[in-house]
Amino acid sequence: MVLGVLGSGSGSNMQAILDAIDAGALDARIAIALSDNPDAFILERARKRGIETGIIDCRGFRTKFPEEAQQETAARLLAAGVEMVCLAGFLRLVKRPLLDAFPSRILNIHPALLPAFPGLESWKQALDAGVSETGATVHLVDEGMDTGPVILQERVPVLPGDTAESLHARIQVAEHRLYPAAIQKLAAT
Repeated sequence: MVLGVLGSGSGSNMQAILDAIDAGALDARIAIALSDNPDAFILERARKRGIETGIIDCRGFRTKFPEEAQQETAARLLAAGVEMVCLAGFLRLVKRPLLDAFPSRILNIHPALLPAFPGLESWKQALDAGVSETGATVHLVDEGMDTGPVILQERVPVLPGDTAESLHARIQVAEHRLYPAAIQKLAAT
């Protein structure tokens, strides 16, 4: 399975995918990593592994993912031979035409047990809600925010005394196990 990764930050989930590939737990390769943030560490991680990188030009918009930028992103991914797109901390809402270019082949990792706590900083939402557990979800991307069909989930307890940082760190450990497993599961279908 040839993967393309879109990310806006450090790329720890991309690193988990690379580690699973290296360990033989995931039969895939990452062909390209793209970011809307030219300073994102995900690009440095990719360069160190010899993976093609690129910047997504969102035309100066802070959160919007303009249609032209999505068309360019789809073209770049397709030119790299990508079969499945993995969003790894990509902070923009994917819509058409990118969804049309990869139907049922765009995955996202979300730090909550969807449908609970969609959107940003879901670990803080979980703490504020006083729930006893939260977790991580890998889901297919559709036109909504964190609304696509769930592929895999893993539960993470909310412990007494948890801070947003401590809870988020434990959720990330679960994410790093879950994402490669979800990719493998979807690739087998």
